[in-house]
Amino acid sequence: MSIGASALCLIHCLALPILIAALPALARALDLREGFHLLVLAAAIPTSAVALMAGHRRHGALVPVFTGIAGLVLMTIGALFTSRAAAETALTVAGSLLLASAHIANWRLRARATG
Repeated sequence: MSIGASALCLIHCLALPILIAALPALARALDLREGFHLLVLAAAIPTSAVALMAGHRRHGALVPVFTGIAGLVLMTIGALFTSRAAAETALTVAGSLLLASAHIANWRLRARATG
């Protein structure tokens, strides 16, 4: 069982960076419409708010909440810059990285608070 779990971990660790690196090319190949970003943002805002606030209630730290808000704001501004691809990409990537780091910090703080 441990060997199988290690093999899955190895596949995951090798495949995830490749998948992340390929996402921009996949997005172009799939020809996603401009509304796709708004749909993703519409899903990210409430789910992130629920997750970050639940974490805040458990551990009391505000840094993940404010980091997540900053990420969502950058993603929202990026979604509005559809006419400027470079600005849209830069803002969306920066916002996504901030949001992801907020969720990671929130997860770690929750684990410490319960552990």
